[in-house]
Amino acid sequence: MRLFVKKNDTVLILAGKDKGKRGKVLKVQAREGTIIVEKVNMIKRQAAIPACRVMVVCPECHSPARIGHAVAEGGARHRVCKKCHGTLA
Repeated sequence: MRLFVKKNDTVLILAGKDKGKRGKVLKVQAREGTIIVEKVNMIKRQAAIPACRVMVVCPECHSPARIGHAVAEGGARHRVCKKCHGTLA
């Protein structure tokens, strides 16, 4: 399964007991479709949450946004924010 979230992205939690919190992605488990977010879903340790329950926060406009893909002049692909068209790392 291919995910739109990558390690070290800042995400906003959309559902569950931690709804509205922001955190940094520590680990991506693509095969299960889950991620581990810093200080979110704490039980005794951090538990994974489904990737569909988060939205990536754009570092330029600081708002949660959908992610698109663009091709640079050299042929390299990169992720872009669909609100401000800023590049994500």
